[in-house]
Amino acid sequence: MGLLWGGIVGVLLLAYLLGSLPTGYLVAKQLKGIDIRDHGSGSTGATNVLRTLGKGPGLFVFIVDIGKGVAPVLMARWATGVMAANFSDSLGGLPWVVVLAGALAILGHSRSIWLNFTGGKSVATGLGVIFALHWPTGLIAFSTFGLLLAIFRIVSLGSIGGAIATPTTMLLMGQPWAYIIFSLVAALYVINRHRSNIQRLLTGTEPRIGQKLESANSKP
Repeated sequence: MGLLWGGIVGVLLLAYLLGSLPTGYLVAKQLKGIDIRDHGSGSTGATNVLRTLGKGPGLFVFIVDIGKGVAPVLMARWATGVMAANFSDSLGGLPWVVVLAGALAILGHSRSIWLNFTGGKSVATGLGVIFALHWPTGLIAFSTFGLLLAIFRIVSLGSIGGAIATPTTMLLMGQPWAYIIFSLVAALYVINRHRSNIQRLLTGTEPRIGQKLESANSKP
């Protein structure tokens, strides 16, 4: 039993550390020698990198951040499969290890240990987690994001819409309760990280794609 708990703790710790990798921060340092947190919105996420450094770096950060969500879930799924084959799971708790690994990856992105617990909004990393848990839900969430972005050209609105679509889709598609509860909590967390965006959306001051960086004068 000690080995089982040791394995679980190790998987969860690694999930957090993978999520904590500050992709946007490292890219900005490498390309321009700047701290991305001192520019634009102050976020380390792909949107702020896009606004500050351009499309190429922004797309790169977006893809890597998605991978930061996919990798911990796949790792946890493999590890719990090994655990289930070698140890008793009489309480049925191992599926929760998978979703908890996803949750810690999301937390790591927004509260990175390497950046004094600052980071991004966890949208891309959260999307990666959802794709790894149930790819049809991930596809619908991403499509919702893309549709809202195409119509309104506001990244935060697309992110919030995608977050709302996730637990709804999980529920309608009859996914395990562990996935549904996780996706609901994750959606609320992502929306909470967009509090200032919501305020600007309500006042009509939220910057759109292509708008000058200087207009984003508070954290998105």
